[in-house]
Amino acid sequence: MPVSRIIHDGAMMDDRACLVDIFKAALSAVDPYRAVLDQKQAILETYKRGRSTSLYVIAFGKAAHGMVRAVTDSMAPMVSGGVAVTKYGHWVPMDCSGPIQVYEAGHPLPDENGQRATAEALKIARGLDERALLLCLISGGGSALLVAPAPGILLTEKQRTTEVLLKSGADIYELNAVRKHLSAVKGGRLAAIASPARVESLILSDVIDDRLDVIASGPTAPDETTYGEALGVIEKYGLVDEIPRKAYDLLVRGAQGRLPETLKEGDPLFERVRITIVGSNRQAIEGAKKRCEAKGLDALVVDNAVRGEAREAGRRLARLALEVLKQRGGSGRGLCMISGGETTVVVRGRGKGGRNMELALAATMEIEGVDNITFLSGGTDGTDGPTDAAGAIADGHSIARGRAKGLDERACLLDNDAYRFLEASGDLFVTGPTGTNVMDIQLILVRAPA
Repeated sequence: MPVSRIIHDGAMMDDRACLVDIFKAALSAVDPYRAVLDQKQAILETYKRGRSTSLYVIAFGKAAHGMVRAVTDSMAPMVSGGVAVTKYGHWVPMDCSGPIQVYEAGHPLPDENGQRATAEALKIARGLDERALLLCLISGGGSALLVAPAPGILLTEKQRTTEVLLKSGADIYELNAVRKHLSAVKGGRLAAIASPARVESLILSDVIDDRLDVIASGPTAPDETTYGEALGVIEKYGLVDEIPRKAYDLLVRGAQGRLPETLKEGDPLFERVRITIVGSNRQAIEGAKKRCEAKGLDALVVDNAVRGEAREAGRRLARLALEVLKQRGGSGRGLCMISGGETTVVVRGRGKGGRNMELALAATMEIEGVDNITFLSGGTDGTDGPTDAAGAIADGHSIARGRAKGLDERACLLDNDAYRFLEASGDLFVTGPTGTNVMDIQLILVRAPA
């Protein structure tokens, strides 16, 4: 995993390498392969208790590869068939995926490959009887990758609705409230389609509070939202004239009670569904904390629910780091501030970037010229927005390096062009796909002045 595209000298480089090592420890704590393998006995017990005669697998999300590999490595003879779909570039070829069909598809915008994969998954789900066990391996990104538009809605209309919501700054709860109600498979509907089979869902969470109906838009979980709430999201962000008319009309009809709602708590079909969270951002944060302590650093978890506008979150974290530096004075060992969550970006400009890069650039502007603070913000999946970077590793001299290349940090931030500035300053954090996905991690290393 490359540290960054430009290597810096001396202690600064040591601090960057230190943060990368801590970031890797956070990823290791939410390894999807190990997380699923740890559930083998529970899966076998469900299989035996239900007197099951067949086991099928449907996997979707950015961690699908590791989750599927755990099943094929440990339970291959039991698996009768299945489908796995993950983001392009996130599937690693392996010796054998057994009878599981593998697809790569579009994210964050759904595409035809995702639709094809979902159609195959639904063929399996519709053919199950009460003696079958359906194992759903769910991870972040599943909302885009498991795609079956509601009747009357075209894929292009679903794509356009998703696109305008992503640019509006809507958070994941709002975005998925809409996506669930424009889908034939989300909001508990996959579980309904698979009924009367038993459903065992193992979930790697990419949502701050691990809400089951929000992760991948809850295809096997009861839904807490309604058509009316989904319609309210569209109106809140002024998107009535931005989304396709068919999508808007469907939400209106649903809000008027003219369409069946998504499945809710108390529906008897959920008596045959069991859901287990096998990994989360909190676990990643704990993994980072343990690694800090093993390296002889003080560790301070400052926020395990970072949300809101990315640039505002970056400024807030940077100001906190400055206060910590001031309080620690010239003594004491290094301290690593740890946070995690998922921010949003309102796309106002035409530049290139992602929420972690915007967060890091805004933070760097706050610590300009300050020594002894190094800041990492990265997506645990290895991607940040529509770029090849996971985020950024920056410091108090990043702004000067970017200006030396002729760029203005404020202009770049206003144009949502953090990638260009951070590439010029040598601060992009490039990991490639990590195989997991539990939102974002921020690590801020504060060293006592020499």
